[in-house]
Amino acid sequence: MARKELLMCGIVGYIGPRDASEVLLHGLGRLEYRGYDSAGVAIDDGQHLQLRRSVGKLANLAAQLREYPVNGRCGIGHTRWATHGGVTEENAHPHRDASGEIVVIQNGIVENYLELKERLIAHGHQFVSQTDTEVIARLLGEYYDETGSLEQAMRRTLAELRGGNAVVAMTRREPGRIVAARLGHAGGIVVGLGDDEMFVASDVPAILDYTRRVVFLDDREIAVLDAGGATISRLDGTPVTRDPMSIPWDPVSAAKGDYKHFMQKEIFEQPRALTDVLRGRIDLDHGAVLLDELTFRHQELRQLERIYAIGCGTAWHAALVAKFAIEALARLRVEVDYGSEFRYRDPLIGERAAVLAITQSGETVDTLAAMEEARRQNAKSIAIVNAVGSQAARLADGGAIYLHAGPEIGVASTKAFTTMLVASYMLALRLGAVRGVLSADEVRRYIQALIELPGKVERILERQSIYEELAERYHGARDALYLGRQVNYPIALEGALKLKEISYIHAEGYPAGEMKHGPIALIDRDLPVVCIAIRDSVYEKMISNIEQVRARGGHVIAIAAEGDTLMASKADYVIEVPPTLPLLTPVLTSIPMQLIAYHMAVHRGCDVDQPRNLAKSVTVE
Repeated sequence: MARKELLMCGIVGYIGPRDASEVLLHGLGRLEYRGYDSAGVAIDDGQHLQLRRSVGKLANLAAQLREYPVNGRCGIGHTRWATHGGVTEENAHPHRDASGEIVVIQNGIVENYLELKERLIAHGHQFVSQTDTEVIARLLGEYYDETGSLEQAMRRTLAELRGGNAVVAMTRREPGRIVAARLGHAGGIVVGLGDDEMFVASDVPAILDYTRRVVFLDDREIAVLDAGGATISRLDGTPVTRDPMSIPWDPVSAAKGDYKHFMQKEIFEQPRALTDVLRGRIDLDHGAVLLDELTFRHQELRQLERIYAIGCGTAWHAALVAKFAIEALARLRVEVDYGSEFRYRDPLIGERAAVLAITQSGETVDTLAAMEEARRQNAKSIAIVNAVGSQAARLADGGAIYLHAGPEIGVASTKAFTTMLVASYMLALRLGAVRGVLSADEVRRYIQALIELPGKVERILERQSIYEELAERYHGARDALYLGRQVNYPIALEGALKLKEISYIHAEGYPAGEMKHGPIALIDRDLPVVCIAIRDSVYEKMISNIEQVRARGGHVIAIAAEGDTLMASKADYVIEVPPTLPLLTPVLTSIPMQLIAYHMAVHRGCDVDQPRNLAKSVTVE
């Protein structure tokens, strides 16, 4: 199996004979497609670590470097997309430790940021930014004072962090050396090997103009770079030997990396995508969701009486989850419509209603028609959309919430779907807070759970053998049944759709309570039945459904909570997902659905990325 490598924007480092500032700016420019709100570099000029940081586009940083040039042969650079803290120069990377002798850049989210910050403040630290990255810098400084080694300080710091992170650091005390590390799958690190020069980046395009020989760091690995090369080891100190791979210049092959299919790559990009959709929109300190994209005034949000959630295909399933989230967290009625049906039923939208359009491409003709219908009836629309500048984003007079998931090449949506769910949760939390339904503490509890989702998705992605086993056993099936209840009923629909789309196996998704109203007639010894049965308010009812499937000879594949011994005794196969707040479980339960479909399709020899008769964006009726 191909190594699962996630590419993420924002990081470039260089050691060698070239002007470091030019290399860093060029590399950061290659990463602009990922989006960012500020940028900065740190360069060792031979006497000091010189920082240059600016808000806005790289042109602003370049102008600052022209006005205040810095010469050096070793440096690190970063483009930031705000998570903790606003878009300010003080919050831009790189960040210093207390001594000012260590600088650090980071991608990812430190899940236990508040806990670590409070401990450091108790030790006398005075923070100058609102970022979680400064927590890493301060920890590095403390452990450097104890160990006298940046490498060892990095090992001890990463042992303290929760969540997926890519971290790169340098210190004036160890000139000509950069230490880079990867923790989890939410932040990728690639090391580039040149002739008497070395590069490090979060994404291959940043360094392809300088070298094609690269080594990817795996989870819990650390690299120590100098101009002569790099040494790689596990965080526990075990040495790692890995031959460099050659990246082709062909942009499609380079984009796919060592994945077999784009869909596989996009499934494994989800920890990063989930991190990116949260960026700049959460304030854990104050218990607030910041959706500045919304143009509604607070009074308008308080006066809303109904939302019409519109989508097609996978986006319609996301709209169903949005209904559960908004009604539970904001106590606001939501109706869910297919985009292809909405305008034809002559809907009565009303002035105190809004249309929520969910779309990956932003060009789906039926969804756009629903937004036009909202405008015709003087109602505002909100778009949850991935494609920047798309028609849906332009039509959304109530604001467009971008997914920031990056390009999704595979026709069957994966990372766009899970980011749609997280965007919907944030909208629900925002509505709940403005409408006085949720307190800051309640919002904070959900924000913390959202921050932890990327790491929990990583844990699911680490377990691959069961999907290959399922594909080996069931790839010849003609039919499949997917069952779920409450907020996971839409995920049963999504799982069935994924299997149909790419493996061409007929599959149906149902609310489990409807099984006895027809689908039970299909159950026999040849039918695999996928049941979402996590420990929630309807767990016992799902157990009853599973017993009924077993009594008729059906094969039960259960998506269950970690450590569920009862489920292990009742299902033929159990795929475990980590615990989270019940309302957020669809993000986790959807991952096994994607992997089941993917491995079944591969085993059947199907064209995974471009299944027959399907297009990525449906732009005609």
